[in-house]
Amino acid sequence: MLFYRAALPLSSKTLTYVTGIIRRHLASIGSRWRKLPPARQALLVLACLRKGETFTELAAGFEVSATTAWRYVNEVVELLAARAPKLKKAVRDAKEAGHAYVIVDGTLIPIDRVAKDRPFYSGKHKKHGMNLQVIASPDGDLLWVSGALPGSVHDKKAEWVWGVIAELEAAGLVTLPIRATRAAPGRRPPTRARASPSHRKRPTAPTPGSAGPGKEQTHSSRPGTSSASCAVAPGAPGNSPEPSTYCSSARHNPVLTGLKRAQ
Repeated sequence: MLFYRAALPLSSKTLTYVTGIIRRHLASIGSRWRKLPPARQALLVLACLRKGETFTELAAGFEVSATTAWRYVNEVVELLAARAPKLKKAVRDAKEAGHAYVIVDGTLIPIDRVAKDRPFYSGKHKKHGMNLQVIASPDGDLLWVSGALPGSVHDKKAEWVWGVIAELEAAGLVTLPIRATRAAPGRRPPTRARASPSHRKRPTAPTPGSAGPGKEQTHSSRPGTSSASCAVAPGAPGNSPEPSTYCSSARHNPVLTGLKRAQ
């Protein structure tokens, strides 16, 4: 295996912030020694979250086992998740900040899965991943990130699972959706009428030569069709079909961004 030096597009403040979280956690559980010191563990975790490298590659670079690398990453992710604001608090803070609106959007975090794991496959993104819902300020700062759901879950269902729209409506916040097909609270999604095919036309008004009330109705000269004025003729039965129209209605890694926001 070959080794090389690489750079992470993150500030030293981010590394210091994560290192402090790890150091306080180790002190709270009474851990005196580990294979990697807090600063190196923090660097390993940031490299995993930012670069998306496999645990085997990270373990080789930091001279630990793949199991140890997996344990370090999951430990720090849980510590960071515990510090994230809950939905009610995030909405309340957004209300107190006086934001004119908030942005609601969903994102897919890619994961390594085999083809048989269908619940994690997103048909929209054509890859396996986890669905996350995000609330952001007008400036794009993250206010809240939901838990993870399988990638096959639709964004609208994910919003319903976490109660995002209901919470925003209760707080009276205006929602600006990223996707044009998602409606803001209290508004219906835009609909698009499908144009009528050329062969589907409205019945024309009766002409002087057409059958009147006292005349016998004649059939069309073309087999399999009927006169266009039959359905609207004054002498037609009450249960005759009325003319109708043809129209139908149609619908980055957030963890690292949150770290920058928390500093």
